[in-house]
Amino acid sequence: MTHLKRFDVGPRMSQAVVHGETVYLAGQCGKPFASIDEQTQGALAKISQHLNTVGSDKTRLLTVTIWLSSIADYDAVNRIWDAWIPPGTAPARSCGEVQIAGDGYDIEIICTAALP
Repeated sequence: MTHLKRFDVGPRMSQAVVHGETVYLAGQCGKPFASIDEQTQGALAKISQHLNTVGSDKTRLLTVTIWLSSIADYDAVNRIWDAWIPPGTAPARSCGEVQIAGDGYDIEIICTAALP
């Protein structure tokens, strides 16, 4: 039987799910109506917090999908991302422009990571 554990379970979703040695995070957003820099930093802080809760960290990220409400924010997000992710640990990553669910949100980051 495969190990399955849910963290921060709500009525609609769990913030993190561990299946075997893989961690799946729900999409993380920063504070709505804040600047793209603040929203990106907030989303990355939540990712770090959830990974820490399950016993992993950002160096163990496998894949990341970044959704932006405006692709014009791509360079600003990359500047913050590049300072956050340790050299040599970059995951497979994609980024695109979509309409983010919820007013005032300009970025949502979805991750999959490995456990140690």
